[in-house]
Amino acid sequence: MPAQKWPFLIVANRLPVTRKRVKGKNQYTRSPGGLVSALTPIVQRSGGGGWVGWTGTVGEAPKPFTHDGIVHIPVDISRTELKRFYQGFCNGTTWPLYHGAVREPEYHRTWWRSYVAVNKRFAQRTAEAAAPKAVVWIHDYHLQLVPALLRELRPDLRIGFFLHIPFPPEELFGRLPWRRQIVEGMLGADVIGFQTQDGAQNFVSLAKRHADAKTQGGRVIAHAHTVHVGAFPISIDFDRYDSMARDEDVVKRYTEIHQQLGRGRKIILGVDRLDYTKGIDVRLRALWEVLSRRRQSIRGCVMIQLAVPSRERVPEYRELRSRVEELVGQINGEFGEVGKAPVHYIHREQPFKELVALYRAADVMLVTPFADGMNLVAKEYVATRHDNTGVLILSEFAGAARELRTALQVNPHDVDGLAETLDLALSLPRKEAARRMRRMRDVVRRHTVYDWADFFIAALVD
Repeated sequence: MPAQKWPFLIVANRLPVTRKRVKGKNQYTRSPGGLVSALTPIVQRSGGGGWVGWTGTVGEAPKPFTHDGIVHIPVDISRTELKRFYQGFCNGTTWPLYHGAVREPEYHRTWWRSYVAVNKRFAQRTAEAAAPKAVVWIHDYHLQLVPALLRELRPDLRIGFFLHIPFPPEELFGRLPWRRQIVEGMLGADVIGFQTQDGAQNFVSLAKRHADAKTQGGRVIAHAHTVHVGAFPISIDFDRYDSMARDEDVVKRYTEIHQQLGRGRKIILGVDRLDYTKGIDVRLRALWEVLSRRRQSIRGCVMIQLAVPSRERVPEYRELRSRVEELVGQINGEFGEVGKAPVHYIHREQPFKELVALYRAADVMLVTPFADGMNLVAKEYVATRHDNTGVLILSEFAGAARELRTALQVNPHDVDGLAETLDLALSLPRKEAARRMRRMRDVVRRHTVYDWADFFIAALVD
């Protein structure tokens, strides 16, 4: 039990650090990612903050430790809980259900019991660590029960909850056997944030139906507790991407990429976790259509698909990898020439500088998820285009489509429509491309990840 109490706490499934064992001792480095970058300075400047989360390894959790000016408060997860709570309920039930049931969700009582147990442990650990009247910000679908559990333990706290993935409508959420418990769990917060207004409205409707909630003046009232429910679209660190895109090493590298792939060839880029919600296989089929109809040739364009490994022990993800790699092989086999491949496939994570160089090299960025809470790749690409070049093709089912309205928006399920949009993007006049990119850059510049965090905290402490 932590002896010290903290006035501000972040609660998330994972701690913002990666642990390594070196000569029998734990060593920690800050994890990559926009969320960690955004929230770390908020915790640091809070005058005494902590972060509650899992270390990423099973077994007994280490004692609280300080790294990078933040007190880290680990929560233990057993090997069985990893299978049932994380791989099971989180990724086998919630993830597909909330992403439009792209894959059929599974509903197992053992998974649910493990989910409840882990959420109780997170709530208990947070209650022990929070100072009187502390501000607590809970994140994402792994911990949807924690707000209500924590309120029972510590009614003095100000509790916020933010969902990073889409929140589904009644026709999907209603399938969940534990729908009432999830809604009531989230209603324990003082502020509940979603990526889009659609998500917020879906939740309000479900709160009325499954938790007997009422609405009054834009607020939700349930069990005599008033909750602010709203849209707080997340963003990126614009300056970080914009400045790195101008870095001498990055400029040199993206020039090399063009030379390696062939001068004059337009580069199409996809950057995704290898996840079945991202639509990677459909965009490859769209490229096949473009090449087979001779709208474009491999001497005129080339595609780079970066697929970051994800959940490789899960059968559906292994099947997706096989399908994607088979499509890459078919396209390269049918349309490739000696020294020229139409698709370059990279199945590993890339260093930050290399990623920005790829963004800078890309003439067309393909972001085509079947469903996505936001999709920050789209915003990262826009932030690197300081010369207003480049074309973004964006799924209308990504949260980012609500903000990046001048992207070429597509239905990612429509192979023919995606092929036509890809052909249009490759031939879009430079002046029109610049007009569209300029407007998108203005949006991303004006609303950064730091603004997002500040807006949410302001609503929580109001």
